[in-house]
This record gives sequence, structure tokens and C-alpha cells, in this order.
Amino acid sequence: MKPYQQIEINECGEPLVPIPPEYFAFETPHPYQKLGAPYHNSKTNSPYYLRQGVVDSLVAAQTQLQQNHQNLQILIFDAYRPVEVQQFMVDYTFNQIAVAQGCEFPVSEDKRQVIIEHVYQFWAVPSLDRATPPPHSTGAALDVTLVDKNQRQIDMGSAIDEISERSYPDYYAAGDEPQKQEYHRRRQILKNAMNAAGFQQHPHEWWHFCQGDQMWAWLTNHNNSGTQVIARYGRY
Repeated sequence: MKPYQQIEINECGEPLVPIPPEYFAFETPHPYQKLGAPYHNSKTNSPYYLRQGVVDSLVAAQTQLQQNHQNLQILIFDAYRPVEVQQFMVDYTFNQIAVAQGCEFPVSEDKRQVIIEHVYQFWAVPSLDRATPPPHSTGAALDVTLVDKNQRQIDMGSAIDEISERSYPDYYAAGDEPQKQEYHRRRQILKNAMNAAGFQQHPHEWWHFCQGDQMWAWLTNHNNSGTQVIARYGRY
């Protein structure tokens, strides 16, 4: 169990709604759908849904971004992710790492344990327990990046879903080379816009932001010595 999963959930019952296309760019075709992830079994048949309150805050983040950077726009890489899709992506990532390491299939139990622990550093466990939902399965977490006025993705110094320390939000903070400093500046632009709208950022993923789920509550409480909050969004 990860620390944030100990946070209490008081489900508010807010619905999932589509992310309005007029405000954002989208990763199309969706990267996980291209791999065959089973969205067809979900309530939405699409990853581009979030809870209503999260969508409202996301629009506020885009407004905040363009006040300071008129040529930039938030791109939605991923949002709502049913547990079945979470399981699919965990399995896919496991297999990718196993192949890259030259493992024979079936993977031996000791090697399997090492790989799965590595996978779970970046991917949430696809739990069906209502008390420990994967963040994306609540409709309160999303993966985003930036595009320019020509809809070209901004290079942030690592790809979304890259399993390495380069994915840590502040990985380039101490870099003394101009390119590394630029990567950090770009990540800060995204973070500042999302934070201003009430989102929290995943400690190990520059692209992952959340609002109202267990991770959001845990991060909020960790950064605030005052009133402690609980999660308002559980598994949808």
C-alpha cells in the first residue's frame, strides 16, 4: 500500500463528464487505445472524461496558462482510466521491461518480482478494492503536457510514461546546461498553471496531476500544517 492510499474517501457522487474539446489539445489517436486497452467495457468508452469539478478546474488551468503564455495550450494525454485499462497497461509495461531485459517467458518468479516492483514505482496497482482505487480510475487524475500554437508538443525532457528518474518533476532543476534549464522551465510553466487551479502534481511524474482523489488529499495534507482534507472522489 502506498502512503496516499491510507487517506479516507468520502465519495461525493459527482458525475464523469467529457473534457470540452474547445479548450484543449488531445493526444489522438489515444495511446492506450492504440495498444488495444479495453475502454469498450467502461462506462464512457473514452479516456477523455473527468469528474465535473475537475473539468472546471482544468479549464481554469488553461485560462491561467494563456494569461502568461498565449502561445501555449494544455494537451490531454490521458484522463479517466477504468481498472481494466490500468491492469492492461501494467501488464503491457511489465512485458516491455521484461523483453528489454532479455527475459525468457514465462518470467521466473524472482525476476518477476523485481520487474513488478519497478513497474509499480510509476503505475498504480490495479486494485478493485473501493478503499484503494488507482488514481486515474476515480476520474480525478490526468496526464497532460503542453503544445505550441501549431499543436506541436513541447519537449519536456522525457516522454510521458517514461520509467526513469528523468520523469521526476524536478529532475532538471539543478542542471547547469541551458537545455536542462529550459526543460525545467517548461515543466514549471505547466506545474504553475495546474497548481494555480488547485491541482497537485505526482512526486515522480511531471505530467500527472490530480484534484480531489486520495493522492491529492495526501499531497495537500503533506504540504499544509493546517486543516487536513480527505478524498472526495473514489473509484467510478
